[in-house]
Amino acid sequence: EVQLVESGGGSVQPGGSLTLSCTGSGFVFSNYYMSWVRQAPGKGLEWVAGINARGALTYSANFANSRFTISRDNAKNTMYLQLSSLQTDDTATYYCAKDIQQKRWWTGIPPPDAYSRRGQGTLVTVSS
Repeated sequence: EVQLVESGGGSVQPGGSLTLSCTGSGFVFSNYYMSWVRQAPGKGLEWVAGINARGALTYSANFANSRFTISRDNAKNTMYLQLSSLQTDDTATYYCAKDIQQKRWWTGIPPPDAYSRRGQGTLVTVSS
């Protein structure tokens, strides 16, 4: 059974930082493109960043560039998202997501099926 478990969320003040983690099991983690997506209260799902199977290629949404860093450690079946310079509108539930097919990759925003399989999420609240 495929499982994606996120952790690391919490409450921070504007300008603060957090590191989110996602551990995958039930599939060959190192064969899949992975993403972080988020959903703010009352809003739709928003893709944040993606990383190819080997971790050599990353791409982030414009709002995340220079503030968020995606990475992965395939030996630990774990993906990370370092959040910095957090703003109040970064408040959201952050989800780890895996592609539905192995060994695909994109240099830009992927199609929705690339992040259709998601974990339960971890809440990030940015508030003063």
